[in-house]
Amino acid sequence: MAGNALYDLGLRLRAAELYDMGRGRASIAALLGIPEETVRKWLDIYRSAGIEVLAMMGKKHAAYSFETKLAAVRAVVDEGMTKLEAMAKFGIASPSSLKKWLRTYREEGPEALGPKPKGRPKGSGSPAKEMTREQELERRVRKLEAENAYLKKSIALKAEKRSRTERKRLS
Repeated sequence: MAGNALYDLGLRLRAAELYDMGRGRASIAALLGIPEETVRKWLDIYRSAGIEVLAMMGKKHAAYSFETKLAAVRAVVDEGMTKLEAMAKFGIASPSSLKKWLRTYREEGPEALGPKPKGRPKGSGSPAKEMTREQELERRVRKLEAENAYLKKSIALKAEKRSRTERKRLS
């Protein structure tokens, strides 16, 4: 498994346990069958933030309030706290979330960390064009032709079904 594979809590806790027993990154990675880079990240988090933050890493789609995001970002930017310390203090499960918030804060300011409206913005679709009378009539004719074809097909299918049942009945 490579890339952004998700590993279960048991595997992360086992890695911490093996580390406490004196095993190194490469040994742990080989024993657990996971990339050494993944083990390195886990152990960094475990050593600096503790088992609680390591355990929280498995949570999917954790939602954080604007206040939590802002406090964590300001702790890192203004107070000089490390990212891992901020993750532990504010209960942030993913280092990538905090990195994204930091980038957003630096590029767009604190307001950008606020909640985003869901869905497509109003008026984002293409505006309806005014049709000429001729275009409206052509559209209406196409619609009526489609309805007519549908009805003809429906009548033909019903007639075919009736003739099949009639033939079965006579056989």
